[in-house]
Amino acid sequence: MLSYLHSFHAGNFADVLKHLCLVHTLDYLTQKPAPIFYMDTHSGPGSFKLDQQEAQKNREYENGIAPLMTLQTALQAQGTQLPEAVQRYLEVVQEFNRLNGATDSLAFYPGSPWIASHVLREDDRLSLCELHPREQTTLTQNVKGDRRIKVFNQDGFQTAIGAMPPRERRGLVLIDPPYEVKTDYDRVVEVLHACHKRFATGTYALWYPVVNRGQINQLVKKLKASGVRNIQLFELGLQADTTERGMTSSGMIFINPPWTLWNTLQTTLPFLAQHLGGKNGVYRLEQLAAE
Repeated sequence: MLSYLHSFHAGNFADVLKHLCLVHTLDYLTQKPAPIFYMDTHSGPGSFKLDQQEAQKNREYENGIAPLMTLQTALQAQGTQLPEAVQRYLEVVQEFNRLNGATDSLAFYPGSPWIASHVLREDDRLSLCELHPREQTTLTQNVKGDRRIKVFNQDGFQTAIGAMPPRERRGLVLIDPPYEVKTDYDRVVEVLHACHKRFATGTYALWYPVVNRGQINQLVKKLKASGVRNIQLFELGLQADTTERGMTSSGMIFINPPWTLWNTLQTTLPFLAQHLGGKNGVYRLEQLAAE
């Protein structure tokens, strides 16, 4: 199935968590001068216009990036600031808007390929995978001319395994499939385990939606049983789990996360849950496997 389009969900609360973690992790990895390798297994087009029909259908950015931008303006007027990780994430989004000509407004939202290419340096290397024909065409156009980037129109899961270990021996693999196929919940564990066997010191970031808590519990159980060490889980939700249809929370699972990530999210996640979910907002931090 290739029906999923991220443009319907661009800038929502799940993107806030995923991309805030992505910026923080890449900032951490680039503190050392040695080059790094970045892989995105399900890249999407890398850029979204929030006034287009798909983004306007459910206006999901209104439960994510938009209220944070509004809050930033209000706090600045009071002489205060957002938590550092939120502020840094917003700086990246604002820079993307500025480069697209939207200096004082939120008209565009960057996908993970643009965020990674923006944070990474001249000698770093990026591999982006996308199977959807329209998304792959747009992605290729969006990154055209960037010699650091190679786009693959092939299965991101298998490509990730084949790319390990990267020649840089430092890197981040972001795995965020749409989970259109239920077997993806098992497949992501298999891919993480296979990649880790080939490149045990790499950093791996897995995004997942909380639609059916039972599926997530099984995913977590299999990761714990895999023997892989140093695994942390972070979730952000607009409300507690429900039996109704739809995503209530989303999460990020990290293998070999930056040592700074846990402390950063200990303060950032309660803030995001409160300001995006109000009294119903929820969050979770859990060490799934020790170092």
